[in-house]
Amino acid sequence: MSEVKLTAETRTEFGKGAARRIRRDNKVPGVLYGHGSDPLHLTLPGHELLLALRTSNVLIALDIDGKTNELAIPKSVQRDPIKGFLEHVDLQLVKRGETVSVEIPVQAEGELAPGGYLLEYVLDALPVEAEATHIPQQVTVSVAGLEAGASIHAKDIALPSGVKLDVDGDTVVLQVLAAQAEEAPAEGEGEGDEAAEA
Repeated sequence: MSEVKLTAETRTEFGKGAARRIRRDNKVPGVLYGHGSDPLHLTLPGHELLLALRTSNVLIALDIDGKTNELAIPKSVQRDPIKGFLEHVDLQLVKRGETVSVEIPVQAEGELAPGGYLLEYVLDALPVEAEATHIPQQVTVSVAGLEAGASIHAKDIALPSGVKLDVDGDTVVLQVLAAQAEEAPAEGEGEGDEAAEA
């Protein structure tokens, strides 16, 4: 998995006004927590953080105030609902060799059987436990030749070595549905009104 280095600064100002000032400087307020330590409030570089978050479960190497180096993974990201820019990020402190619970994106590959079937993602991300520095970016599932009624359960998905399911194995992840035809108007619809007028 990829590791991205970011420089962060601790912050002592809080509240909406402080957050707005931080964002005006093209930076993002964030919180680093975990391992029983007090939450650490940080200011992170906006553009670099945005690029890092394009990778699912990216491992972030934080240089904090030029004094401390920590590893973290993103746990919660808040974005502006209209413009999409980053408003706040929660980071979880991790250590090399530590097992963490994360969700990894599910990617389907292959063509369904002919017949206009639809593939539904019941889960678009699979909960797993993985070593913090070896979190897979995604899992790929073949749906080639599947027909309506077919489903793929969590236990059917091949996981990389060292990665374990963090959800019941019988949980449905993907299922194939029959395409629904448009309903034709029911016969005799409107006839009652005409009879009444007569």
